[in-house]
Amino acid sequence: MANFSKSNAPEFSVEVYQNEYLPEGGREVNAIVTVASTGGGTTGGMPLPAATPAGAQFGSGRPDAGVVIMVDCSGSMDYPPTKMRNARDATAAAIETVRDGVAFAVVAGTHVAREVYPGGGRLAVADASTRTEAKEALRKLSAGGGTAIGTWLRLADKLLGSAEVAIRHGILLTDGRNEHESPEDLRAALDACAGRFTCDARGVGTDWEVKEVTGIASALLGTADIVADPAGLAADFTQMMETAMGKEVADVALRLWTPQGSTIKFVKQVAPTVEELTERRSEAGPRAGDYPTGSWGDESRDYHVCVEVPPASVGQEMLAARVSLILPQPDGSAQTLSQGLIRAVWTDDMAASTRINAQVAHYTGQAELAHVIQQGLEDRKAGDMDGATAKLGRAVQLASASGNADTAKLLSKVVDVVDAASGTVRLKAKVAEADEMTLETRSTKTVRVKK
Repeated sequence: MANFSKSNAPEFSVEVYQNEYLPEGGREVNAIVTVASTGGGTTGGMPLPAATPAGAQFGSGRPDAGVVIMVDCSGSMDYPPTKMRNARDATAAAIETVRDGVAFAVVAGTHVAREVYPGGGRLAVADASTRTEAKEALRKLSAGGGTAIGTWLRLADKLLGSAEVAIRHGILLTDGRNEHESPEDLRAALDACAGRFTCDARGVGTDWEVKEVTGIASALLGTADIVADPAGLAADFTQMMETAMGKEVADVALRLWTPQGSTIKFVKQVAPTVEELTERRSEAGPRAGDYPTGSWGDESRDYHVCVEVPPASVGQEMLAARVSLILPQPDGSAQTLSQGLIRAVWTDDMAASTRINAQVAHYTGQAELAHVIQQGLEDRKAGDMDGATAKLGRAVQLASASGNADTAKLLSKVVDVVDAASGTVRLKAKVAEADEMTLETRSTKTVRVKK
């Protein structure tokens, strides 16, 4: 296992957990790849630029990160009026959390996108003066108009692209459905922005569409959540911005190389959330493909990799895949941050070949948990109560067995649990809309395997 380490820079490591033993003729190899980034502070080992006057253009001391906050200002944000006030307060709290030297901007989103601060198609550089100016500009925010989120994202992309920053991040708040542009327009905007910046998305209240908000976060490798009570926005925005300020390295890719005859069946992130990556592969040379992972701070994530290998006889062994963490360089080359190996060994020892690795088993269950929650809620909405009961019962069983207490608690607001171990439940007759939306939004959150 190789590590990336450079004076005060974050250090990356890769660990592979698997049962490499296959029965004679066996073809499927499963592995959990744990990637960790540690150390390096919040600037990737680079010194912070000197404070830049308000509105100044970027010079040699350019910022290392840029962030754009997109605030829903559609007419529905005035119902109740406290919602808009809470959104302003939350944005102000987020701005206060932007560290000196980071480039930032605020966008008001309706059926069009409008620059609130600093204006002029650029970003400001955070210091005491620009933070004060930005918070003052928020006083002018008012509600009115429709919702076309694709326009917000495109403006954020344009603003972030105006500065040469390594970390590019967006924070998006909406309270309603994307009713003033087509789903195709939003998808086109997401496709255009994917790989250019990451974005955390939040839905406030209960009048927004869960799949829209989670789809935005998924496409842009960010997080999604619900803030059912607008009074909680300030704390949530502050936490989001603190996390964004902790990102140190951007555009890291998981590169998988397979030998002749082997193919990648699927790749998915399984912790801290379930995220399908298989279709996001970009070719990276003969028998190699890159899967995007976005920006990294001081954190670790787990990925489930499934490889199909050619069948072989007892006693043979092979390298099923090589896993590398890749960081693109300005000259077009790629730096390898860390590596790990996935192996296949054919044996006639039935005990060895049928043993499921604990990490693989755990995360297979967590992925199923996310799936059955979403399917169960769909059945409930469609009026299929038997299907909903069966699927949500299975979810309760999986959450209990894996120790996913947070998800178990959310499930208990939708079903009455008779016996968690067997998955015996009864659907609640009445469920608060916020509870159902919270369960759906957070269904992909997982717990780490118990060591």
